[in-house]
Amino acid sequence: MFRAFVPALGPLIGLLIGLLATQPAAAAVVSGVDYPERLTVAGQPLVLNGAGIRYRFVVKVYTAGLYLPAKAATAEQALAMPGAKRLHIQMLRDIDGNTLGRLFTRGMEDNSTRAQFAKAIPGTLQLSELFVAKKNLKAGEHFSVEYRPGTGTQVLVNGQAMGKPIVEPEFFAAMMRIWLGDKPADDTLKDQLLGKPVEAQPGQLN
Repeated sequence: MFRAFVPALGPLIGLLIGLLATQPAAAAVVSGVDYPERLTVAGQPLVLNGAGIRYRFVVKVYTAGLYLPAKAATAEQALAMPGAKRLHIQMLRDIDGNTLGRLFTRGMEDNSTRAQFAKAIPGTLQLSELFVAKKNLKAGEHFSVEYRPGTGTQVLVNGQAMGKPIVEPEFFAAMMRIWLGDKPADDTLKDQLLGKPVEAQPGQLN
C-alpha cells in the first residue's frame, strides 16, 4: 500500500511547486514587511525601486517602498519619469491621523517652491481631510499613494480607495518630495528609496 501511495504524491508535489513558483517574490523584506519585486498600477507594470525604514531618532515609525515604471537612481529621474507610480507605507507604530496630515503638509511645503506648493494646496487639503477622518493609523496598517495617469493621485488605506482621486497633476510630485526632496523626512530613507546601499546608523537595525 505504501509503494502505491508514494507515486500518487508526484502530481500533488508538482502542483504545489507550480503554485509556489507563481507567487510574487519579495524583492525586499524591511522590518518584517514584504515588498514584492513587481506590481501593477492602472494596468502598468511597476518595479520596486527601493524600500527602507523611516526612523524618528532611533524609533522605527514606518517602512516605505517606491514603485516606478523603471529604475531611477536620482530623485530627479524618479519625479520626472512618466507613467504610473506608487509609494507604499506600512506603519510600525501607532500615529494620530491629524498629526500625520500635518507632517505631510509641512514636508510638502519644505520641499516645494512657493509656486509649486500653491498648485498642490487643494490636494493637500483633501489629503489632510482623509487622514483626519481616519483618526489614527495603528501599527500593522498601511496606505499607498498611487499616481494614475489620466486620473490623478489616489490614496488607499489598507487596500481600500479613500475619497476621490486628487486631480491636480502637481500634487503627486509635491508629495513625493517629502521623501525625495532636498529636505527629506529621512536622508537615509531617501537613499534607500533610490536603491542606494546605506549603512545602518547606531541603534537603527532592520
